[in-house]
Amino acid sequence: MEVAAFALSGRLFTAELRAGTARELPVPGPVLDPRPSPDGRHVAYVTRGALRVVGAEGDDDRALAEPESAEVTYGLAEFIAAEEMSRSRGHWWSPDSDRLLVARADETPVRRWWIADPANPAQEPARVAYPAAGTPNAEVRLFLYALDGARTEVVWDRVRHPYLARVHWSPDGSPLLLVQSRDQRTQLHLVVDPASGTTRTVHVDEDADWLELLPGVPAWAPDGRLVRIADEGGARVLAVGDRTLTGPRLHVRAVLDIGGDDVLISASSGAKAPSGGAGASEIGEIHVYRVNELGTERVSDGAGVHSAVRCGAVTVLSSARPDRPGAEVRVVRDGKELAKIASYAATPGLSVRLRLTEGGAQRIPCAVLLPSHYREADGPLPVLMDPYGGPHGQRVVAAHNAHLTSQWFADQGFAVVVADGRGTPGRSPGWEKAIRNDFTLALDDQIEALHGLAGTHPLDLDRVAMRGWSFGGYLSALAVLRRPDVFHAGIAGAPVTDWELYDTHYTERYLGTPAENAQVYASNSLVDAGQLVRGDATGPDRPLMVIHGMADDNVVVAHTLRLSSALLAAGHPHEVLPLTGVTHMTPQEQVAENLLLLQVDFLRRSLGLTRP
Repeated sequence: MEVAAFALSGRLFTAELRAGTARELPVPGPVLDPRPSPDGRHVAYVTRGALRVVGAEGDDDRALAEPESAEVTYGLAEFIAAEEMSRSRGHWWSPDSDRLLVARADETPVRRWWIADPANPAQEPARVAYPAAGTPNAEVRLFLYALDGARTEVVWDRVRHPYLARVHWSPDGSPLLLVQSRDQRTQLHLVVDPASGTTRTVHVDEDADWLELLPGVPAWAPDGRLVRIADEGGARVLAVGDRTLTGPRLHVRAVLDIGGDDVLISASSGAKAPSGGAGASEIGEIHVYRVNELGTERVSDGAGVHSAVRCGAVTVLSSARPDRPGAEVRVVRDGKELAKIASYAATPGLSVRLRLTEGGAQRIPCAVLLPSHYREADGPLPVLMDPYGGPHGQRVVAAHNAHLTSQWFADQGFAVVVADGRGTPGRSPGWEKAIRNDFTLALDDQIEALHGLAGTHPLDLDRVAMRGWSFGGYLSALAVLRRPDVFHAGIAGAPVTDWELYDTHYTERYLGTPAENAQVYASNSLVDAGQLVRGDATGPDRPLMVIHGMADDNVVVAHTLRLSSALLAAGHPHEVLPLTGVTHMTPQEQVAENLLLLQVDFLRRSLGLTRP
């Protein structure tokens, strides 16, 4: 591949990689997700719901698939696939560049919500299709399109397995699909006949809790064997064909590349790694390994978070380290470094003082950050728990830049603790799946980590707060509502407060559907039927700051508004900070900076602290 394609401000560009030149192609826009064909002669792209193909020189632009209505798109991932399945694309070239697999998403069944901008009352609310838990999803179908527009539908049992989770098409075999049941406890690996569109099942996975979707799989090995990542014997392992190639000492995270005689993977230490010596548990580290039937060889070296891409004998290895900012990128062939790729990223204005450790009887992975100039004689510090704490959100990592915000809070006079309890990734399937039907276990583990660290770190347990965003925001609000005996203040950013308002694929994976598990939804939510859900909590009402973007189309602002109404009805002290025009995250520099300052001010007021 010597041609790249990219979209910039909705316009289509191609780049000649050897020449280092780029040009704009005159096509209708706005352009989304352009993908060059393997032979570099065409570019497929999406605009206004239609999949189009244009010659790499800008010639012969034409529509292959056009939407039948405003509710239909071709060639794009639907909301659930992009948000929860990590499937960010909706069209795939054949290895021969003569056909494409194209996803068709019809949002007609999905319920419509309205997201308004109260700061602009003359502006109409945005109408969005949001598949909340227990409600209909978009209907997704898959078609084979020839470049002349001829199409063949790919057929499988979409009633039993409606989720199109993965599509793989390489020179090593026929198209390969991974489809899931709605409850995500069964998934099929399907081979597609490109001539007829019929499918054949080559492997079935089942799990009593749920099946995790992982990067790089399923795929074909060059010899035609199926490559997958499986949960077996309490471990997450690499399987090629009918053979398991890794054991419980490694927790496989992703398949990075499949070669003729090995598979390149990323993995962390498994829960059953020995407690000392070679292969010992390495807190927060992710490494790159070569795996084949002869054994496993680590490619990366030194503490850090490592990843790689590979083409033939050349590997590009990226390494983020705990003791220095940024990432080091090296080009390696046969174990020898050929070159380093320079980074032009800005150097952070502060240095992270990071200690990676474990807390509590469960050996919960933790990061502890103290003020840069802290000395033991300074005594105990007020504590700020700073977790994400939930599915797909590992925060305890051996990488400097991942802890910059936590270090900034530490430098304001706090001992900051980040803990990855049950439900977070990177340790074992059982660790991840312990939260089935009970998110509150994540809070129990934050408390266990806090108390486990108190004997060896300068933590003032009479001044403890928690801050977090998204699931971490939910966890922070849960902390002050359910355990005011431990937590004295909380900051909840964009929290999920009523799980019936969150999306299907994520929420049903852990809690089932509201119709089946009404009590599970009620006990895991912060608000139910307009009332606070406090469980058996006793103790004083602790102050809570709730922050939410008014334009959030992922965790909609209704979560915070319902929580605030329930808090007000209960007479619970709280502050709400609405962010006009802001979505789920806050990338705007000025907003992000001022939010940090406002959070520190709230923490100082709530914990009775004076300015340093």
